Amino acid sequence: MIYSIKKTSILLAITASIVTCTACTSSSAESYDNPQAVTAALTTAVQPSSPTTPTPSDNLARSAVDFDHELDAYQPKKDHYNFYFTYKIVHPWWDAVALGMEDAQRQYLDRGITVTYEYMAPNAASAEDQKQRLQAARDKGYDVIGVDVADEAIISPVLDEMVGAGLKVMTFSSSDAAEGCKRIAYVGNTHNYRDGAGLTQVLCDKLGHQGKVAILVGSVGAPCHEDRARGARDTIAQYPDMRIVATEYDMDSVDTAYDLTKKILQSTPDLDGIVCCNMSNPVGAARAITELGSHAVIVGMDHDKEALRYLHEGVIYCLGVQDCYSMGFDTIQTAVKIADGNQAGELFPEKTDKPTTFIYQHDAALMIELLYGDVA
Repeated sequence: MIYSIKKTSILLAITASIVTCTACTSSSAESYDNPQAVTAALTTAVQPSSPTTPTPSDNLARSAVDFDHELDAYQPKKDHYNFYFTYKIVHPWWDAVALGMEDAQRQYLDRGITVTYEYMAPNAASAEDQKQRLQAARDKGYDVIGVDVADEAIISPVLDEMVGAGLKVMTFSSSDAAEGCKRIAYVGNTHNYRDGAGLTQVLCDKLGHQGKVAILVGSVGAPCHEDRARGARDTIAQYPDMRIVATEYDMDSVDTAYDLTKKILQSTPDLDGIVCCNMSNPVGAARAITELGSHAVIVGMDHDKEALRYLHEGVIYCLGVQDCYSMGFDTIQTAVKIADGNQAGELFPEKTDKPTTFIYQHDAALMIELLYGDVA
């Protein structure tokens, strides 16, 4: 997918194609290895209210994704920029990020500044594929190369080598590189461990701190998915009457998540709950438990339209919605500043954090209307 400047109706694009987000961050960025640290993470988890006492709020749903953005006062040094962005997998979550990019692009055009970029990813998550894409892009003369890291152990050394060769490299959207990587900046979710821990706490509270739980992770090695799963495991470990009966990787595929959930339910028909660590697996899990008549409680990530409908119907209990639009918008702004030779500091931070909002059944109808223009 190659994006050049075009004036887009953001509302039309949102109602036509925005789906869900599963942002990620380096597993080295947050390290929790004891119950006290897990508790600290939960007390600062990015959730709007106590997970045990969710309350209806139009403001909550309306604030989950912020479409009201304007470029800051920074004056770019050039009138044309060309970027390269690669991410984990072709998936509606990154389409939502792209909408924010397009809006920033349009606003730069209104100021007489042309921003063009390539926005490329494989059809199946692969760190080796991402490595090859980066190697192919390194000599193309891009002003900035941006990466949503597929596997921090494989990709971080590649980014270090590129920066060492004089290239301007940033990370964005869902997964940062490993701690200490030389990339210039990151724009995205910096709290995936807390998201996983917080969602799992919601589940634990709903189940009365007892029962059998499965975890659907996502892609092997993806920092965001692994961090959320780690937060889930650490939270469940605090409750002696709770047990993890299965941990499976669905590789960010709805169909695979569906198949894995059916497999888990066949082996554990009395399953009490499922923690879903990306955007695809809440949908696959909900399809499976609906088909098999299970009463397992699902918590998961993001705002896929089908997932929101399951939330509205009560099949899914809680979703953590990330602000993908803001990630895309600020990625373009940050890339322009990096292209001009700026380093993290006064003009932009090393890590620009974007929030996650926990929403419940009473928030679903408004969220569907806001994001898709539909009535639940």
